[in-house]
Amino acid sequence: MSSSKTVLITGTSTGIGLATAIAAARAGWQTVATMRDVGRAGALMDAANEAGVAGLIRVEALDVTDSGSVANCVQQVISEYGRLDAVINNAGAGFVGTIEQTGVDPVRKVMEVNYFGVVAVTHAAMPHLRATGGRLITVSSVGGVIGQPFNEAYCAAKFAVEGFMEALAPVAATVGVRVHVIEPGAVASEFVASQGIDIPALLAAAGPYAPALKFYIERTQQAFRNAQTPEQAAVPIIAALTDDEAPFRAQTSSWARGFTSTKLADLDGAAVQMVTSSWVEKHDHVGADH
Repeated sequence: MSSSKTVLITGTSTGIGLATAIAAARAGWQTVATMRDVGRAGALMDAANEAGVAGLIRVEALDVTDSGSVANCVQQVISEYGRLDAVINNAGAGFVGTIEQTGVDPVRKVMEVNYFGVVAVTHAAMPHLRATGGRLITVSSVGGVIGQPFNEAYCAAKFAVEGFMEALAPVAATVGVRVHVIEPGAVASEFVASQGIDIPALLAAAGPYAPALKFYIERTQQAFRNAQTPEQAAVPIIAALTDDEAPFRAQTSSWARGFTSTKLADLDGAAVQMVTSSWVEKHDHVGADH
């Protein structure tokens, strides 16, 4: 078994995933950087070479929507390094549209990537994280806290991720695995561009929703002009990876904290975790029973 800690990160070809992989390697972690198409690894490896950490980064193919790919990738990590100390669920896909016009199939597709992909990776990784007393970190979104117009599918998936991880956290803690959720706001990355949105076509097809959609798109474009960098967003992810005092939930910017605080009085998740952990472990305090 390798003496250095190993982290598997999904969705590392661009944006937050790429920045997190570089930051994890800089922190001394053996980093397994995964992506669906390893042919897109050039930007990551250029950044790794520039940072002097290429020797700590290994690129592997992983499609989070393919259970066989997930199982094979996790097993390959164990075969190569003998251990898995952390997983960072970052792979995701956005989608803009409203249900009357999109129908159900696009919603299912977004759920497959953003929710069931997280579930599949978590399922495959948990036995190995339990063996090392490891960490499970998932990149959610402020859209996992507050539903946003024309993001019904994306927000539904991120809400599901938040509920899944909030429920898993106290259970995982009983076997030594720490669970964390990270909530970015607008991040200047290829995530938006990669959605391939044709704005004129989208507006032309929007029918009665066109005025609202136009206003939403203009507002969102402005928000992304003021977005934080992927490197900034990676900071609390690495804190969750390395800091024993890291909270269950963390936002990546002051804007994200302010936005989510309109709904989350329990910003770091401590109050909820205190209550629900009392349902699975003996504590001095008595939590709510429903």
